[in-house]
Amino acid sequence: GFVVHLPQERRWGLGTSAFELAGGYARQEPLARIGRPLLAGLADRLGESAHLAVMTGRDVLYIVEERALRRAALITEVGVRLPAHLTATGRAMLAALPREQVRALYPDAASFADRTGRGPLRPRELRDVLRDVRHEGFAREDGEITAGLRSVGVAVRDHVDWPVAAVAVTWSEDAPIEAAVIATAVAETARELQRRLGYSSPR
Repeated sequence: GFVVHLPQERRWGLGTSAFELAGGYARQEPLARIGRPLLAGLADRLGESAHLAVMTGRDVLYIVEERALRRAALITEVGVRLPAHLTATGRAMLAALPREQVRALYPDAASFADRTGRGPLRPRELRDVLRDVRHEGFAREDGEITAGLRSVGVAVRDHVDWPVAAVAVTWSEDAPIEAAVIATAVAETARELQRRLGYSSPR
């Protein structure tokens, strides 16, 4: 779908996939450029790796990863897609979406991917997870992407309260760190990113 043949003009042209790719780059490149130094500062402050992701269908797409010193490489490298309902970034954004939108994305059990045997596998289970995210103000993920690792995430919202991205931090479950402490720093970074993008503060 990246090119299309134009027989009447006897030439080739760019197809719809190229248009979608260009549109995605135009939306994400400024977000990544503005977000990268903020995530670098977050990773330095906490000593843990930080990420910035956007939603694409039922997946999240990672557009920035800032790895902390002496921390192993994670699966959340730039360009990687993961199931949104299993990640802290995805849950943060899903919780900010209208419930009707979430139902459209996850209408039945067949919509749910599984990686480690943990996490929601049915619409009702996902609703419970997202209810907790809205209550706490941040999303949690505990070994649902990679065993032994935990993450927290906070959505970045635009001027109409739509989630345009999410910031997250990942750390080892063996580290003596409280999720709420990490979440406070992540929320501060999300607020600053929103401010620099010209949007209001997140809830």
